[in-house]
Formats: sequence, structure tokens, C-alpha cells
Amino acid sequence: MLKQYLQFKLSQKLSPQQIQLMKLIQLPTQAFEQRLKQELEENPALESGKEDAPNDLDDDFDNTGDEYNDNETIDTGDINVDDYLSDDEVPDYRTQVNNYSADDDEKTIPYAAGTSFTQHLVNQLNTYRLNDEEREIAEFLVGSVDESGYIRRELSDIMDDLAFTQNVYTTEEHIEKVLKIVHQLDPAGVGARNLQECLSIQLHRKEQHPDVALATNIIDKAFEQFTKKHYKKLLQKFDVSEIQLKDAIHEIERLNPKPGGSYAGNNRIVEHVVPDFAIKIVDGELELTLNGRNAPELHVSREYNNMLKGYKDSKEKSKSQKDAVMFIKQKLDAAKWFIEAIKQRQQTLFVTMSSIMHYQKEYFLTGDERKLKPMILKDIADEIEMDVSTVSRVANSKYVDTPYGTKLIKEFFSESMTNDQGEEVSTREIKKILETVIEEEDKKKPLTDEALAKILKEKGYPIARRTVAKYREQLDISVARLRKKI
Repeated sequence: MLKQYLQFKLSQKLSPQQIQLMKLIQLPTQAFEQRLKQELEENPALESGKEDAPNDLDDDFDNTGDEYNDNETIDTGDINVDDYLSDDEVPDYRTQVNNYSADDDEKTIPYAAGTSFTQHLVNQLNTYRLNDEEREIAEFLVGSVDESGYIRRELSDIMDDLAFTQNVYTTEEHIEKVLKIVHQLDPAGVGARNLQECLSIQLHRKEQHPDVALATNIIDKAFEQFTKKHYKKLLQKFDVSEIQLKDAIHEIERLNPKPGGSYAGNNRIVEHVVPDFAIKIVDGELELTLNGRNAPELHVSREYNNMLKGYKDSKEKSKSQKDAVMFIKQKLDAAKWFIEAIKQRQQTLFVTMSSIMHYQKEYFLTGDERKLKPMILKDIADEIEMDVSTVSRVANSKYVDTPYGTKLIKEFFSESMTNDQGEEVSTREIKKILETVIEEEDKKKPLTDEALAKILKEKGYPIARRTVAKYREQLDISVARLRKKI
């Protein structure tokens, strides 16, 4: 018996332009330059640099009355040419504002920054709000990721190990919940327990369109048939054409079956770093600048403007002419959007970094890591009234040049704990104090974790011995027995 029913579902979908803007915001300086180069190559209506002089165009053109009976001519009332001739033709149009300058100091020499695969994943956890137990579980899960990027152990075994080695008593359901957070880390697919889950995670994070949607259904609902290449069964099951199936399979073939592969045989990933921002102290005040390479000069091609002017001035509008104008319109739309997107990217980067700088003002003025305040993504997102994901995109993979060296922005984010005065302090502050205490200890009688916990408690930081051990390991400091010197 067939039943009919109505189901209301509220959902929010990003437009393709919004998705592209988010991708632009996420790019660090060098990757942004490559993206800019690609756009200039693909869109002839977009040009870099200054234009010599503005075009002398009339602003009173009106094509709403153009009607012809000739078969070769058409109505052009749906094309408002002035919309394209009057905008973005300013010869010295620039996306820079007062905070950006072409003569920004770019003398900083790029350097190689390396981090282990495990630490790369742990660093990303700092941008999530986790309680102590969830963080221990998450770090244990990250530590269980193999070279291919998989967690191949059963959750029941992980649960037992957490109890015996970390003194954390939890359930498989809770571990599963924390694992979902690990699945949000980069590279996409990391932490999967099998190939099917790895591919599914990657597909769910891709920009959604029909090919990706079908590919997701194939992996989630017909993985065995896909692996055995039972294509006829897939065609019947999903009621699609061979072309649709081929396109979906192409999407699957582009995925990475080993998300940890780039780290295999090399426990450090090396990248050349160009600071995206610079912070200087001028007359006792902080001054923030955005790397000038993020503020290119762009304008719409004069040749394309002239082509539109020729169309505007012609008395007859043929079909071939309109086809050409429609092509020009498409390229101009893309060029105008890209220019605006770059401007929005600059504003978003600057506003976000400015908020981080003022939030951590005491640190940037002194360079003392003990002055770093507890700060999570939501703190900044609430202050600048933007989404947490936007702040994450700005903080991820971007660097700031400070008087104390070039720093990875996401390292300024940390969780908090309460000291004996009831004040919230950054875990980074505690780690710095712990590091200082160990540096000043008597190397003939190095301090045990229990002794370190007691000292921290006397300093106003009541934390457990096992938490001290965890912080010590994160600082890559050996146990007392191995620190002893004759």
C-alpha cells in the first residue's frame, strides 16, 4: 500500500560563489598567488596591473526599445550593456585599502617548517572545544593513526587501552563520538577504520553536486557492488545512465585511498613559509599589516570594454553579435566577482587577524608565552560576528611575522583551566611554566612528574600528575630518569 506524506526540512546551502570565497580565504599567500595566476590565465576579461586611462563611454544608452523583424536580428532588451561598461572600469582600481601597501616589507626569508604527522593532527585539535576526557581520547585516537592515515584497531581495544594506560574509563559510544571529530581533521579521510569510511568521509566534505551525490550513495550503500565492478547492478539500483555512473566513478577515482600517504617514509612534512601578516610595535602600540602579495591590482580588460562599446554603438544587433556579448557578459561577471571576492578575502583576513592580535595584546607586546590568554575559535568568531568555520580557515596554514619570529596563527589558540584564584588561564601558560621549572631543576636530581605537579600547585595551578606527564610529553621532554646528569 502506497502512503503519501509531506516532510518539511530546513536546510542552508551555500552558493557556488560563497563556496569559492571560503576556499580563497583558506589559501595562504603562496597558494593564493597560484590561484590568482590560474584565474588570470582562464579569464581573458580579467587583467592585472593598472590600466592607462578610462574608457570614454556614454552612460545614457538604453537598448530596451531595440526590436527588429529581420531573421538575423534579435531583441536585445535582456542585455543591459551599461551595467558592464559603468562598473569596474576605473583605471587605477585596486583592491588595497589603507592597511595594505605595495611597498610592504617583504624581506623575510621563507623558511622550512616541519612537523610530524601525529603532531600535525594534534595541533588541529587545539581549534576544537573539548573537555579533558575528550581531549585525551582524541589524542589517543590520533596516536593510533597509522602511516596510511587509518585507525585499524577495534574501538573495544582502544577503550581497554585508554583504561589501562591513560586511566580514562569511557564507552565505545563516547569514543565513536570523539572519532567523528578526528574525522574532521585534515587531510580528509584521516582516522577512517576502513577504505569505505575513508572514501565516504572525503565525499561528504566535497562540494556537493549530482556526480558527488551519486558517488556518495555508491560508497555508502553499494560499496561491495562497486568494488566488484557490478556496474549493471549499480545502474539498476540507482536508476541512472551509464554517463552519470561513469562521472560518479570518476569522482571516486580522484579520492585519496591513503590520506597519510604524503607522510609515509617521512615523518616530517616540509613547506616553504611566507608570512601572511606582519605585526610590529610602533610607539608602544601594535601595528598589523597584510602581506602586500595578497592585495593585487586587478581591473576588467579594456579590450573587453571596447568590444561591448562596439556592440553598444552598432545600429543592428545580429544573433552572432549577441552570442559574443553573452560570452563577454559571462567573463565579465566572473571577473567582477573575482575582484570583489579578493576584496572580501582581504577584509576577512585583516579583521580576523586584528581581533586575534588585540585578544592576545599582552603576548604580542612582550613575547612572553605566559601572557597568552585562553582562546578558542568561537571567541574570535563572536567578536567579529563571523562563522567559526571562517575563523578556522583564516587561522589554518597561515603565518604571522612578529618581533619574536614567524608564528603559525593557530598556535595562539588554546584551551583554559582554572587556577586556585578562580581565574581562567591558558594551558600554554602552564606548559611554559612547566618548561621553565624543568630548565631550572637540579639535573643531578631531576624532578619527577609528582614533584612537578606539587610545584605547579604551589604556583597556583592545581593539576594532576598525569596531566603534568601529558604536558611534558607534548613539550618533548623526557621523564626524570632520562634527564638525570652526573
